[in-house]
Amino acid sequence: MKLPSLKALASAVAVTFAIGAPTQVSATHSWGGYHWARTSNPFTLKLGNNVTAPWGTILDTTVSDWSASTVLDLQKVAGSTSARRCKPTAGMVQVCNERYGNNGWLGIAQIWISGTHITQGTTKVNDTYFNTATYNTTAWRNLVMCQEVGHTFGLDHQDETFDNPNLGTCMDYTNNPGTNQHPNAHDYQELGIIYGHNDSTTTLAQVQASAAAHPRDMVEHDYNVRSQWGKLVRESKNGLKEVYVLDFGQGHKLVTFVRWAEGEGRGR
Repeated sequence: MKLPSLKALASAVAVTFAIGAPTQVSATHSWGGYHWARTSNPFTLKLGNNVTAPWGTILDTTVSDWSASTVLDLQKVAGSTSARRCKPTAGMVQVCNERYGNNGWLGIAQIWISGTHITQGTTKVNDTYFNTATYNTTAWRNLVMCQEVGHTFGLDHQDETFDNPNLGTCMDYTNNPGTNQHPNAHDYQELGIIYGHNDSTTTLAQVQASAAAHPRDMVEHDYNVRSQWGKLVRESKNGLKEVYVLDFGQGHKLVTFVRWAEGEGRGR
């Protein structure tokens, strides 16, 4: 028997949900209603490739997995920043790996916000920890890359208790990534909810995104350390997942999602 493709599965789930849903639909794991402004679906989001082996293969998996959504297609393009700095570019997401040091975090996702619209983003994975025996596995790399890139769409986590049974999604808190390396049907459904409306403008094009330029100091700092992330607004019970918001006023914000290594973060 021929199994359905991920794209077909996402489409079937979206149709089933639309038929059975009530008139008012509320998202269950979006973050603050943040989303990329765009005028139609499916929309293409570019990921700047600033990664080295073996992250290239991991990023390919992430691109393929999330592109199975009926509303989103990811396009891997040449990166345009140094991996150490991983400076954002308007209208896209820059993805980087580097030995960022013993700062405690495995991966961070950062999105720049104007109102409720995402205007640019970055995903960083820390080789200081991924080169250790604990984290140097395909499963851990898939989980963290998939989850941090997922945050740059406006997705939150499905579950925030580490010792709950795995939900079969990279958007799940877990200490055992074996079955949590890829999105699941509910993630695709949630993307359909978040992007179930069209906007009158777009933040995907670099020129147009720059028109809603942030204050200069929002993009000129090095946001690799906790002291520059702003206010802690949420953390998991064991302190290994945290969300920070740096508010620059007039609707401009930087949101940082952090996945700490074991023994780090506030849970250490």
